Amino acid sequence: MQHVYDSILEIESYLINVDFEGFIKNSMMRFACIKHMEIIGEASNHISDETKSKFSEIEWAQIVGMRNVFVHEYFGVDSGLVWQIIKNDLPDLKYKVKEILVSLE
Repeated sequence: MQHVYDSILEIESYLINVDFEGFIKNSMMRFACIKHMEIIGEASNHISDETKSKFSEIEWAQIVGMRNVFVHEYFGVDSGLVWQIIKNDLPDLKYKVKEILVSLE
Protein backbone atom coordinates (compact mmCIF):
# COMPACT_ATOMS: atom_id res chain seq x y z
CA MET A 1 0.00 0.00 0.00
CA GLN A 2 2.88 2.33 0.78
CA HIS A 3 4.32 1.79 -2.72
CA VAL A 4 1.01 2.90 -4.23
CA TYR A 5 1.00 6.05 -2.13
CA ASP A 6 4.67 6.83 -2.79
CA SER A 7 4.21 6.47 -6.55
CA ILE A 8 1.26 8.85 -6.51
CA LEU A 9 3.37 11.40 -4.63
CA GLU A 10 6.17 10.93 -7.14
CA ILE A 11 3.83 11.54 -10.09
CA GLU A 12 2.49 14.65 -8.38
CA SER A 13 6.01 15.96 -7.88
CA TYR A 14 6.75 15.59 -11.61
CA LEU A 15 3.68 17.57 -12.60
CA ILE A 16 4.02 20.67 -10.44
CA ASN A 17 3.17 23.61 -12.71
CA VAL A 18 2.84 21.33 -15.75
CA ASP A 19 -0.16 21.47 -18.06
CA PHE A 20 -1.23 18.91 -20.64
CA GLU A 21 0.82 20.51 -23.40
CA GLY A 22 3.95 20.41 -21.25
CA PHE A 23 3.23 16.80 -20.35
CA ILE A 24 2.87 15.80 -24.00
CA LYS A 25 6.05 17.61 -25.02
CA ASN A 26 8.21 16.01 -22.32
CA SER A 27 8.72 12.33 -23.11
CA MET A 28 10.86 11.75 -20.01
CA MET A 29 8.06 13.05 -17.80
CA ARG A 30 5.47 10.90 -19.61
CA PHE A 31 7.63 7.78 -19.31
CA ALA A 32 8.30 8.45 -15.63
CA CYS A 33 4.60 8.94 -14.88
CA ILE A 34 3.66 5.79 -16.79
CA LYS A 35 6.36 3.83 -14.94
CA HIS A 36 4.94 4.92 -11.61
CA MET A 37 1.46 4.01 -12.78
CA GLU A 38 2.86 0.56 -13.59
CA ILE A 39 4.27 0.42 -10.05
CA ILE A 40 0.86 1.36 -8.66
CA GLY A 41 -0.70 -1.49 -10.64
CA GLU A 42 1.97 -4.01 -9.70
CA ALA A 43 1.82 -3.08 -6.02
CA SER A 44 -1.98 -3.31 -6.14
CA ASN A 45 -1.69 -6.76 -7.63
CA HIS A 46 0.28 -7.86 -4.57
CA ILE A 47 -2.23 -6.57 -2.03
CA SER A 48 -3.96 -9.48 -0.34
CA ASP A 49 -7.49 -10.42 -1.39
CA GLU A 50 -8.55 -9.87 2.21
CA THR A 51 -7.28 -6.29 2.15
CA LYS A 52 -8.84 -5.68 -1.25
CA SER A 53 -12.17 -6.94 0.06
CA LYS A 54 -11.90 -4.79 3.17
CA PHE A 55 -11.26 -1.71 1.03
CA SER A 56 -13.51 -2.57 -1.89
CA GLU A 57 -14.25 1.08 -2.68
CA ILE A 58 -10.99 1.06 -4.63
CA GLU A 59 -11.25 -0.50 -8.08
CA TRP A 60 -8.28 -2.83 -7.67
CA ALA A 61 -9.00 -4.89 -10.78
CA GLN A 62 -9.07 -1.77 -12.97
CA ILE A 63 -5.79 -0.55 -11.50
CA VAL A 64 -4.10 -3.89 -12.18
CA GLY A 65 -5.69 -4.05 -15.64
CA MET A 66 -4.36 -0.62 -16.50
CA ARG A 67 -0.88 -1.71 -15.42
CA ASN A 68 -1.14 -4.62 -17.85
CA VAL A 69 -2.03 -2.26 -20.69
CA PHE A 70 0.92 0.01 -19.87
CA VAL A 71 3.36 -2.91 -19.76
CA HIS A 72 2.14 -4.97 -22.70
CA GLU A 73 0.83 -2.33 -25.10
CA TYR A 74 3.34 0.32 -24.28
CA PHE A 75 3.64 1.96 -27.69
CA GLY A 76 -0.14 2.03 -27.97
CA VAL A 77 -0.66 3.92 -24.71
CA ASP A 78 -2.73 7.06 -25.19
CA SER A 79 -0.98 9.97 -23.46
CA GLY A 80 -4.29 11.82 -23.21
CA LEU A 81 -5.77 8.92 -21.29
CA VAL A 82 -2.72 8.83 -19.00
CA TRP A 83 -3.18 12.54 -18.29
CA GLN A 84 -6.89 12.04 -17.55
CA ILE A 85 -6.13 9.22 -15.12
CA ILE A 86 -3.49 11.30 -13.39
CA LYS A 87 -5.73 14.34 -13.08
CA ASN A 88 -9.11 12.67 -12.47
CA ASP A 89 -8.42 9.37 -10.71
CA LEU A 90 -5.12 9.62 -8.83
CA PRO A 91 -6.23 12.36 -6.39
CA ASP A 92 -9.10 10.18 -5.17
CA LEU A 93 -6.90 7.09 -5.04
CA LYS A 94 -4.30 9.03 -3.07
CA TYR A 95 -6.92 10.09 -0.52
CA LYS A 96 -8.28 6.56 -0.13
CA VAL A 97 -4.85 4.94 0.12
CA LYS A 98 -3.77 7.51 2.72
CA GLU A 99 -6.87 6.66 4.78
CA ILE A 100 -6.03 2.95 4.50
CA LEU A 101 -2.43 3.51 5.57
CA VAL A 102 -3.60 5.49 8.60
CA SER A 103 -6.10 2.78 9.51
CA LEU A 104 -3.43 0.08 9.24
CA GLU A 105 -1.01 1.88 11.58
